[in-house]
Amino acid sequence: MAPSSSEPDDLLSDIEDGVSDVASNIESAVTTTMSTDFDKIGALGSDQVKWGPGVLVDEANRTTEPQVHQEEYGQYGAYFIAPADCGKFYLTFDEGYENGYTPQILDVLKEKNVSAVFFVTLPFVKSSPDLVRRMIDEGHVVGNHTSHHWNPTQKSLDDAYADIKELHDYMLENFDYEMTLYRPPEGAFSEQTLAMVQQTGYTTVLWSFAYKDWDPNNQPGVDAARERTEKFIHEGAIYLLHAVSHDNAEILGDLIDEVRARGLEIAKWDLPYVPPADVSSSQSSSDDD
Repeated sequence: MAPSSSEPDDLLSDIEDGVSDVASNIESAVTTTMSTDFDKIGALGSDQVKWGPGVLVDEANRTTEPQVHQEEYGQYGAYFIAPADCGKFYLTFDEGYENGYTPQILDVLKEKNVSAVFFVTLPFVKSSPDLVRRMIDEGHVVGNHTSHHWNPTQKSLDDAYADIKELHDYMLENFDYEMTLYRPPEGAFSEQTLAMVQQTGYTTVLWSFAYKDWDPNNQPGVDAARERTEKFIHEGAIYLLHAVSHDNAEILGDLIDEVRARGLEIAKWDLPYVPPADVSSSQSSSDDD
């Protein structure tokens, strides 16, 4: 029997629907989950922690405070320090604004074949799009340092989320780049803000070493900066350096050489995202006991 004239049209329609469904599934699969349902984390602690890793170290020269905080807050997907046996060293820069040294920093990283994480603010991105594009094109990770640099613990969860999302959306729309790493302004966090960030699909990245390098008018000097940064090199380090610092730009090549001389790999960020625990399932299990 010959097919009716409507069958080819029906078949074509089915194929088009199938292609549309596949495209929709692919799009949703590659998009970070920016959830705004924060009801489940309202019972968590809201007390502010202002992060600083301190100067105490263990026998392996690993700063001890980050290890304590990693144990306490790692369940929220935050990283203060990487595992002791990883053989790696992570280099990160904060970019609140451009002070003229980022091109030099990028030049050194390219020369040394090193990938870093640059945590940028929305004003930096808008004022220095060529530098952001260069970061992406040269294989660095661009992280979210928020749109307005607000202390997240001083805002509602919805406002703190919006501060992240505005920059996230801008990067996606203007650079076709999806951010996945977050660094809280001022290093300020609470259990609630860590859980909120985790729920959005982001990883919070703190640090295991930093020093007073953020004031361009009060730099310690190249020799002091070199001594300070090299003194605390350790396995699993997450170094925070501010890109506004003249001293950091000058010593960066030497720091990279010294890290490698001590047998550590300066790695591109590869620490895994830790998904939130299923609070509702945990609650149901507790209720059943």
